[in-house]
Amino acid sequence: VQLQASGGGLVQAGGSLRLSCVASGLPFSNYAMGWFRQAPGKEREFVAAIKQGGLLTLYGDSVKGRFTISRDNRKNTVYLQMNSLKPEDTADYLCAARRGWSVAPSYNYDRWGQGTLVTVSS
Repeated sequence: VQLQASGGGLVQAGGSLRLSCVASGLPFSNYAMGWFRQAPGKEREFVAAIKQGGLLTLYGDSVKGRFTISRDNRKNTVYLQMNSLKPEDTADYLCAARRGWSVAPSYNYDRWGQGTLVTVSS
């Protein structure tokens, strides 16, 4: 199983980025997908999650209204569109996969990928 995140980079405050995470080695459409982030010296933070079919989503309070999670089950890919970025969004962003679905933000994921670094300058 591999979850490969990409799309990170350096952006100015107020800008946008779109992250992608391609999954391989698992039946992608059977897994809920999540995005998390971890800044240096801070705990891992839930960002967003999307249910298997893509019709249900969850967001962390700090990103609501600015970030949008989506998925393309034909491409085994989950996306995170990040708009109105702030310096406090600077972190390593990781994607993860889990069986089932949680109606509340959860860290109980089965598979984790490597991160992609997002840096937002002020």
